[in-house]
Amino acid sequence: MCGICGFTHATQEDQPIVCAMCDIMAHRGPDGEGCYLDQGIALGHRRLSLIDLAGGNQPMVRKDANHHSQITSPALDKNGQPCAGGKDAAAKGDFAIVFNGEIYNYQDLRAELKALGWAFETNSDTEVLLVGYLAWGEKVLDKLRGMFAFAIWDKHSRELFCARDFFGIKPFYYTLINEQFIFASEIKCILEHPAYERKLNEAALEQYLCFQFSALDETFFEGIYKLPPAHCLKVDEAGNMQMRRYWIPTYDFNTTRSLDDTVDAIDEAVHESVRYHNVADVEVGSFLSSGIDSSYMAACLAQENPDIKTFTVGFSEYVGERDEISWAQELAVDLGISNDSKHISEAEYWESLPRVQWHMDEPSADPSAVALYFVDQLAAKQVKAVLSGEGADEFFAGYRIYQTPFSNAKLGWLPKPVLRAASKAARKLGIRGANYLKRASESAKDWYYTNANGVAFSPAERERLRKGKRKPHASVPPTPQMLTAPYYAEVATLDETTQMQYVDLYFWLVGDILLKTDKMSMAHSLESRVPFLDKGVFDISRTIPTSLKLNATQTKIPLREASEHVIPHDWAQKEKLGFPVPVVNWLRQDQYYNQVKAAFTDEIAEQFFNTDELVALLDEHKAGADRSRKIWIIYMFLMWYKIYFVEKCVPAKPTA
Repeated sequence: MCGICGFTHATQEDQPIVCAMCDIMAHRGPDGEGCYLDQGIALGHRRLSLIDLAGGNQPMVRKDANHHSQITSPALDKNGQPCAGGKDAAAKGDFAIVFNGEIYNYQDLRAELKALGWAFETNSDTEVLLVGYLAWGEKVLDKLRGMFAFAIWDKHSRELFCARDFFGIKPFYYTLINEQFIFASEIKCILEHPAYERKLNEAALEQYLCFQFSALDETFFEGIYKLPPAHCLKVDEAGNMQMRRYWIPTYDFNTTRSLDDTVDAIDEAVHESVRYHNVADVEVGSFLSSGIDSSYMAACLAQENPDIKTFTVGFSEYVGERDEISWAQELAVDLGISNDSKHISEAEYWESLPRVQWHMDEPSADPSAVALYFVDQLAAKQVKAVLSGEGADEFFAGYRIYQTPFSNAKLGWLPKPVLRAASKAARKLGIRGANYLKRASESAKDWYYTNANGVAFSPAERERLRKGKRKPHASVPPTPQMLTAPYYAEVATLDETTQMQYVDLYFWLVGDILLKTDKMSMAHSLESRVPFLDKGVFDISRTIPTSLKLNATQTKIPLREASEHVIPHDWAQKEKLGFPVPVVNWLRQDQYYNQVKAAFTDEIAEQFFNTDELVALLDEHKAGADRSRKIWIIYMFLMWYKIYFVEKCVPAKPTA
C-alpha cells in the first residue's frame, strides 16, 4: 500500500511541486519515494514495501511495449534525497505507472503473461499490473483481484489511464484545471499544487449533515472529485476526459442450493480470499474484536500462520466490564494465538480528534474512526499489514436495519394511508413507534439511504440548521433519497433488503467504512487488507437468497454458520454490537459540554449554522435526550473546517 500523485502539462521545472505532493503524504509510504518527470507528465509515489521489497520501487517505467522491454524504476531510497533530480528522478520510457494497493492474484497473472511471451525483471505486482495493461489494455481490470488505485502514462498517445478498484477500497481524487489533470491518493496532496485554489464546496456540507460523511462525487473542496468505485478514466493532453464504469455488481440468487452447501461455499471462498490476502514478503497480522467478522478473519489466518499477531482496542471507561478487549482475549486463548490490546483513555480520544480529521481529508462524524486510529497505531508497532472484517455486513446482510422489511411485513395487511395517519398521530402524541409505522407505509427507497438514518439530520432538520446561512440564490439541496434513487433503480426488481445492501455498497461502505479504514491505517504506515471485499467472496454472496441470509431475529445466517468451522458456536451466534464509543456520556460532562459549546457559538459556526439550534441540541443532550451523533456531525465539521480553511496547517500528533 502506498500513496500516488501526479499531473499532466508538467515540465522539468515542476519537480518541486511533485515532491511537495509526495511529502505531505509521507505517512502513506515511509520506505521509499520517487518521481517520474517527462515531457507533459509528472508522477510521484510514496512506498510502503510489502511485496518484492528490493525490486518493487515506483514510479515504474517500461521502455516500450516489447515483450522483453526493460523495466526501470526512478524511486529513491527513503534515506536518499527525495526527488533530487538526475537520471533516477527523470528515467525515460514509453510507459510509466504509479500504483496504490495490492493485486492478490498477481502471481497467477504473471504466469499467464509469461506463457504469452512477456518477460519480467521484478517479482512485484506493480510490474504485473503494468505488463497486464500492455497485453490486455483496459480489459486487465476484469482479471484483477485486489484493491487498487493506479495511473499509467502512455508516452505515445499522451494519455493517462486511471482506475479504482471494484468496491472503492483505495481512494483516488482528481481535479481538472485549465486542461491540467491533477490526481492523488489524498486531497491534501492536490492542495499542494499551485494551480488549485482552496474553496469549500457547500453542496457537500448539505449532504454530510444527512449522511454523516461526504456523500457526493465532488468532495468538500470545490472542483476536487472522487473517482467512483469500479470506474476508470482516460484523459489526454487537452484535458478531454472519458470515464466509464467497468464493473457492476449483480445478483443471481441460487434458490436450489441447500443451506449446508451455501455455508460450505462461503467458507471455501473466505479461506481462499484469506490465503490471497496473506501473500506478502512481510508479516501479516489481524484485528480481533467482539464481532464474528474480524474473528472469522483471524481464525482463518491462524490456519495459514499459527504465530499470527492480533490487535484490539477498547475504552478505559469499560475496564472490568465485558468490552471488546475481554471478548478478544477470550477468543485468542481459544484459538491459541497472541493478542495485544490497549484501552483508550478519555484524554487520548479527545486529543487525537484534530489529527484524525486532518488525516481523513474530509469531515467524518463516525466516532469509531478514532478507535481505528489507535488500533492501527498499536498494530503498526509490530506488523506492516493487517486483515480486517469490513464488507461482511454489506455482502451478507449483517446490519439490523436490513431486518426492517421483515418487521414491516407484519403490517402489510393495513392500507398505506392508514399507516401514515397512525404514524402522524403517534408522533403528535409523543407515542413510541411513529418511525416504525411510517417506514411500514413506505418502500425502502422512500426512507433508507444509509446506516446514518435516524442518527443524522433529516432534510427538515437540515433546513432549520442552515436557514439563512446559504449563499445567495443557492438552490434547495436534493434530499438523500434523490441521490440514492438511481441505485435503487438498478435493482428495482429485487427484494428490499437486497436493495438496501446495494445502496450501501455505493454510499455507506465506500463513504464511511472504507474511507476511515484506509485513512486511519495509512496514518500509521499500516496496510489494512479486507478479505471479505474480494470478487470471489462477492460471487458467492450475490447468489444467496435473502431468505437464507437473514430473518426477523438473526442476521447473516450462513456466514455465521460458516464461521463455526473455525470459531466456537456461541461466538459465531453473538449479536452484532458495533463499537461502543462513550461519546454519549462525555458530552454530558461539563468539560466537553463547554468545549463543544464554545465551538458551536464561535464565528465559524455562525458562518454556516443557526447557532441557537446547535446550543439547543447540546442542552437537550445534557438534559438526557441522546443527541450525540448530531452533535458529533457538527463538531467534526467545525474542527475539520478550522484545520483546512483557517489554520491551514498540520495538527500536532497526540502526545500519548
